[in-house]
Amino acid sequence: MKIAATIAGSLRADMRSELRAIEGAVSAGTREAGRALKNSLRKQVRSAGLGGRLANTWRDKHYPNQGHDAASLVYTKAPEIIRVFDEGAVIRSKAGRFLAIPTPAAPKRGVGGRRLTPATFPEHRLGPLRLVYRTKGPSLLVVDDVRLGKRGVRAVKGGSRTRTGRLKTGLATVVMFILVPQVKIEKRLDVARSARRWAARLPGKIDEQMRKEQGGGRKPR
Repeated sequence: MKIAATIAGSLRADMRSELRAIEGAVSAGTREAGRALKNSLRKQVRSAGLGGRLANTWRDKHYPNQGHDAASLVYTKAPEIIRVFDEGAVIRSKAGRFLAIPTPAAPKRGVGGRRLTPATFPEHRLGPLRLVYRTKGPSLLVVDDVRLGKRGVRAVKGGSRTRTGRLKTGLATVVMFILVPQVKIEKRLDVARSARRWAARLPGKIDEQMRKEQGGGRKPR
């Protein structure tokens, strides 16, 4: 009876040790797969030319074992933007006939630091916007009689004409917005593909961690 009890106790100890090893492997493997998926999605965003700032909105959060149910959540802090580039979209104006797309010559920000639109364009500083309607090609919003330099567009103090009524030299009409009825954004990401790839690799990651838990070579029983 004493020998049997000793054997039973040893088996229980081995089983508890094996259970802890399995729990540790599931937790570590799941965490590693989640982080790998996050890094894969960040790389995908950068490779699509969408920049590091959007790439870094991908985050991961690990939930440790409550038994054997460890999980990793991979999510983005910019879901609407990611969805547009993951699915593709056609964007139309909600407030009028055209979408106004700022050109590189336009100011970076509108009045009060707001996002630049025709409504927030700093006309008090650069002059009024003028519509150039075109039947072929997109229509334009321009400002007249400004000087375009390395630091961008600036108005000329004292008016745009000399006392004789002639235009001052170096002044130009500069396009501030291009007007288009809609913008089509092509699909540039494939989030589901990365998710499927790392989901398929999860069992292998858990097996790797199990081997580490058991000393680097002994197969799990």
